[in-house]
Amino acid sequence: MEARRERSSYYNVLGVSSDCDLEEIKRAYRKLAMQWHPDRWTKTPSLLGEAKRKFQQIQEAYSVLSDRKKRTMYDAGLYDPQEEEDEGFSDFLEEMLSLMAQARREKKHYDLAELQGMLMEMARGF
Repeated sequence: MEARRERSSYYNVLGVSSDCDLEEIKRAYRKLAMQWHPDRWTKTPSLLGEAKRKFQQIQEAYSVLSDRKKRTMYDAGLYDPQEEEDEGFSDFLEEMLSLMAQARREKKHYDLAELQGMLMEMARGF
């Protein structure tokens, strides 16, 4: 996660908002990939290194934001490109975020006992 703090967010890299849909991500990726593909910069060696770096950032941002599970982890601040993906944990996190969004939409308020019960129920499912 340290690498994430060192550079722009994946959303900034692709120039999209955090609430964009997959089609917007794909369009932004295609546009930027064509613009910064290193093959287009071979005649300008002084910028080739920068083009390679930007292209790599674009590729990484797209690989995370176009994958539903990776994007969920990334949005929650838990994505680390250096670690193996834990499918069970990302499913659990996705379910937790879904329930939180549903509660927000329904303007429900739960007491601690109810929240603990829901957490235990979800944990049994994984």
